[in-house]
Amino acid sequence: MAHLRSRRLRAALAVPAGLALTASLGFLPGAASAQAAGQDTPATATADGPVLSYVVNTKANHGTIKAVEKAIAKAGGTVVVTHAKIGVIVVHSANPDFAKQMRTVKGVQSAGATRTAALAPASTTESGAPEYVDSAKAQAVTAAADGTEPLEADQWDLRAIGADKAAKINPGSRNVTVAVIDTGVDDTHPDLAANFSKSQSANCVGGVADTSEGAWRPYDPASDYHGTHVAGEIAAARNGIGVAGVAPGVKVASIKVSDPKTSLFFPESVVCAFVFAADHGVEITNNSYYIDPWLYNCLDDPDQKAIVDAVNRASLYAQSKGTLHVASAGNSNDDLDSDAIVDDSSPDDTTPAPRTVDPHKCFDIPTQLPGVVTVSATGVQNLKSYYSSYGLGVVDVAAPGGDKYQIPDTPSKNGRILATMPNNGYAFLQGTSMAGPHVAGVAALLKSTHPWAGPQALQALLKAQADNPGCPTGLYDPDGNGVEDSTCKGTGRVNGFYGYGIVNALDAVTRH
Repeated sequence: MAHLRSRRLRAALAVPAGLALTASLGFLPGAASAQAAGQDTPATATADGPVLSYVVNTKANHGTIKAVEKAIAKAGGTVVVTHAKIGVIVVHSANPDFAKQMRTVKGVQSAGATRTAALAPASTTESGAPEYVDSAKAQAVTAAADGTEPLEADQWDLRAIGADKAAKINPGSRNVTVAVIDTGVDDTHPDLAANFSKSQSANCVGGVADTSEGAWRPYDPASDYHGTHVAGEIAAARNGIGVAGVAPGVKVASIKVSDPKTSLFFPESVVCAFVFAADHGVEITNNSYYIDPWLYNCLDDPDQKAIVDAVNRASLYAQSKGTLHVASAGNSNDDLDSDAIVDDSSPDDTTPAPRTVDPHKCFDIPTQLPGVVTVSATGVQNLKSYYSSYGLGVVDVAAPGGDKYQIPDTPSKNGRILATMPNNGYAFLQGTSMAGPHVAGVAALLKSTHPWAGPQALQALLKAQADNPGCPTGLYDPDGNGVEDSTCKGTGRVNGFYGYGIVNALDAVTRH
């Protein structure tokens, strides 16, 4: 899951015009400077602990960075990569006091560990196991008079946002690329190969971009299917095979960030992904995950504060280069504008310790970072999906993510989202992971229609063209047990379930 849940937080994270992006943490609530001015570099450290990864965040100028790199070495750290443009240095160290020592170094604005141990669970935002479909039927080339794809009858989600009609007017421009920051994409899939951009793809796992052939593909196609499904939702080609994407004419890239052993998404990998996307001309990124090991990163913890700082710097840098970020709200059915949420899954790399957090002070990233489009999920009835997190002033827009309780009138009667899978497959999945790509696809259509539009303009257009069903008039009880499962607050224009509304692909290509 991913998301920074309140407008108050977004305002607090915003960087005033004219200030360096790397100074952004100074505007976070309670973010005091981590170092005492003029303090000496710590003594050389003894490496007697497990090797962990750290982010050290500094001023983005050559002199400061070089001085800090020397201090890193003296404290027992090895620089993995330096993102000089944003002042983020990724470091490995076996010194258990490394972060504490670095926080005393002049020029260091925050420093912290990005993990606590070797990890196991995954952090993408699909809900439930995939349901595969008959691949033989999907691969059969069709010459249907109406131009639909073989499995499109089961894609209720395209019709729900007018994407089927939009494709006949403008399927999207080849000059627009959506990068899927995820578990990797199988670019050999017949529904993806024609639209895949190798030159804008990489493996960012560990923090350093690897652009060698195929580095962007899933490690294990059987388990790392998430990114391929997301890519198909965005840009599966209308080629007479399988399914269609929301924007079948745009390009899609893969920036892999999931750890090969644990499938987790570490901060240094996502920092690399945002910087790589920005530097390679990517217009839109899709982020259907949250950054491990903390579901919520609290600013009163120095390690978690450093994580927020590093990822925020990378996100803002990409936005400054013209990249719009879209991210999923999460599948916990949490009210992200509430006073308290129980987080019983963090840290997910060791033993989680239940804690109660204030979502206005502890942030799920990258979704809750400023400028990121936050997406909730809906089903075929245009009702919030039972699992989708929500929150007034937090969710920007909504999109189809699937819902097992909302059953469509389709051949399969399956309320989930059908898209591509590795090894030429197709399957149904549900989750806010599936809602985000629909928004990314519509944003790509908007960028195709309005090539001048930057990230802020694209977000404004998404909201202006969205269709808001309004809060439910009766009891919100998707499982039918007589108990209200969530409470929608707001108006018919903006509310906690849908933000400004469900995105509209047809409007994206017809309203100029």
